[in-house]
Amino acid sequence: MAKNFNSVSFTILVLVFMMASTGILKTKALPGVECPVGSGSGACLLPSTRFISHECGPAPFTGTDVQCCECCTATYPTDPICFAVVEGTDLHCHCYQKRP
Repeated sequence: MAKNFNSVSFTILVLVFMMASTGILKTKALPGVECPVGSGSGACLLPSTRFISHECGPAPFTGTDVQCCECCTATYPTDPICFAVVEGTDLHCHCYQKRP
């Protein structure tokens, strides 16, 4: 009995190791885009570094995160928008600014 248990435990351990090393267990990338797209600053990529400042466009927003960014920068040109994402169960386009 103990020999069978050890074999099963070893097999499970090997399977978990293989899954982890091949990237099967990787999570999906976080939604949203840096705004303006391609700015490369990275200042607002972490949720703790930004706050929601506006909603943009119709609800539900049927566009992509990039289109959400375009909506934010066109609608609020004087605000320093740094991140945009379509989120929520009702799909709103949210515009974010960097935390002070």
